[in-house]
Amino acid sequence: MTDVLTLGEAMASIRTPQPVRLGGRAWLSVAGSESNVAIGLARLGHTACWLGVVGADEPGALIRRTLRAEGVDTRYVRTTDRAFTGFVVFDRPAHDVTRVSYHRSGSAGSTLTAEECLAARAATAPRVLHVTGITPALSAGAREAVRAVTRAAHAAGTHVCLDVNYRGLLWSRAEAARTLRELLPWVHTVFASEDELDLLSAAPLPVADLLARGTAEVVVTAGAAGSHAHSPGGTLHQPAVPVTVVDSVGAGDAFVAGYLSGILDGLSPAGRLLRAATAGAACVGTNGDWEGLPSREGLDLAAHGDGTALR
Repeated sequence: MTDVLTLGEAMASIRTPQPVRLGGRAWLSVAGSESNVAIGLARLGHTACWLGVVGADEPGALIRRTLRAEGVDTRYVRTTDRAFTGFVVFDRPAHDVTRVSYHRSGSAGSTLTAEECLAARAATAPRVLHVTGITPALSAGAREAVRAVTRAAHAAGTHVCLDVNYRGLLWSRAEAARTLRELLPWVHTVFASEDELDLLSAAPLPVADLLARGTAEVVVTAGAAGSHAHSPGGTLHQPAVPVTVVDSVGAGDAFVAGYLSGILDGLSPAGRLLRAATAGAACVGTNGDWEGLPSREGLDLAAHGDGTALR
């Protein structure tokens, strides 16, 4: 049994501190919401398995090597020589603005199948299945894979988590809404930002509607305004942990990793929110999607802040 199984597309990432069109130095790494969450959970001491497909190329080898080095289980990662590993470019066209350019249409990650997802779920028997709204946007096959494994995990009694993670460059809001709403009967915990709630429900009060229709908890993030956890038992608010933001990309994945860690450790809803907020703050304090994700020790260090020197 593994703690968490997650699935999706990981890509090679290129980051520049200036507009790409100007050239200059760049930094090569890997990126992907689900693989970020897997790394975050592994750093916090949990067993995390990431399932995806990479090309038989050097970016694919980079992804495999990076995840293995971070303690993520990659036994069920498939390599194909029929498609390329996708990549993403992050650049800065203006101060405090990050622009994302994808090169992933027809990529190896989009060839994920329902059969391999179901097989990995059966083999790992995860306590938690984590999926996002990114994977079903990649292809019809990936969409069916998410649908099938989510349904099977729910039937097996697994705690299923969905992070909306809407990407307008991949699909329309209408298409996302249709697909994500189909998944809701099998989902226990939903993560969404305030501007994503309408993708899950067209009701005037979407959170209340989701809870009324059986979702166990709806966790809503609002950046500097903190986060809220809604459940039939009430609503809790967690203020954002003060931090100097260096790079906000990856903050949501860090938050999710912290929250899932709290579920696995049996923390109260308030404890889960605090761990999630602390992990998010640690992540945005450095550059990169996942490089700043904290260890258990790092959760305590994040509470110091304000330029503290530990001597």
